[in-house]
Amino acid sequence: MPDMTRNPDKPRSFEPIVPIPTNIELDGAKVALGEKLFDDVRLSRDNSVSCVSCHSLSLGGTDQRSKSIGIDGQTGEINAPTVFNSSLNFRQFWDGRAPSVEGQIDGPIHSDLEMATNWQDVINKLEQTPESVAEFASIYRDGIRAENIKDAIATYERSLTTPNSRFDLYLLGDLDALTSDEKEGYRTFKTVGCSSCHQGINIGGNLFQEFGVMGSYFKDRGNISKADYGRFNVTGDERDRYVFKVPSLRNISQTNPYFHDGTGKTLEDTVATMSRYQLGRKLSVNEIDLIVGFLRTLDGEYTRYAR
Repeated sequence: MPDMTRNPDKPRSFEPIVPIPTNIELDGAKVALGEKLFDDVRLSRDNSVSCVSCHSLSLGGTDQRSKSIGIDGQTGEINAPTVFNSSLNFRQFWDGRAPSVEGQIDGPIHSDLEMATNWQDVINKLEQTPESVAEFASIYRDGIRAENIKDAIATYERSLTTPNSRFDLYLLGDLDALTSDEKEGYRTFKTVGCSSCHQGINIGGNLFQEFGVMGSYFKDRGNISKADYGRFNVTGDERDRYVFKVPSLRNISQTNPYFHDGTGKTLEDTVATMSRYQLGRKLSVNEIDLIVGFLRTLDGEYTRYAR
């Protein structure tokens, strides 16, 4: 009679996390234009700040600052999330106020602490460059318009996915992609309850959750600011106070510091904080080390989109 005992190392047919597809179909010309615009300082009032300023691909799609720096050296109010895999999130911004990557782009353009400009001024500057005029005309019948700028940048952002993490390879059947400790870290991640919020293709980014379900994080931290109110700033509903979009854990080892306020300095400290305030439990040093080991397997591979 065959042994029907399940191999604990074998990925099940259903897991709370799914791999990122390796192939995406995008308009290559839009991706190329969007990449240029993403790095174009003319999108800011004084030509000093570009999207890359806060979302460097060499820094995990972030700036690795607690709060970002905008024009005139001004400090922002919240930690800049990674641009990698951002198109896989169900909403954009920590408070989820933008429904899409296209809608997100308006935020930094108009923010006095970030780019502090407006679309007409951006368009005027781009129209002064024959190369920009020609590039837009070759793709968009109506040339340089705000909606076309956003469409190009958003198309580029959709190319910024990071498939082929070691964990994705494990889910796809390569059982040797993870060490025994990393597999145990994943089991611990699920067992203690992390996967109740961090799941799906982006291992987060698909739901809202209160920060401080099992304890008063903000009372303990102190110095509460408007940015700490989270989704309440969007809806005005008291039930949304301190509620945020659950962040993606993909490439988490590269996107420090953590949390919307940038107070999570290390993965170990961040896991301990989350276990206390979200799960209501104190994890052992070994459990934290196992989970952190698993989290480090979530670093994927970014490949520039083939034109």
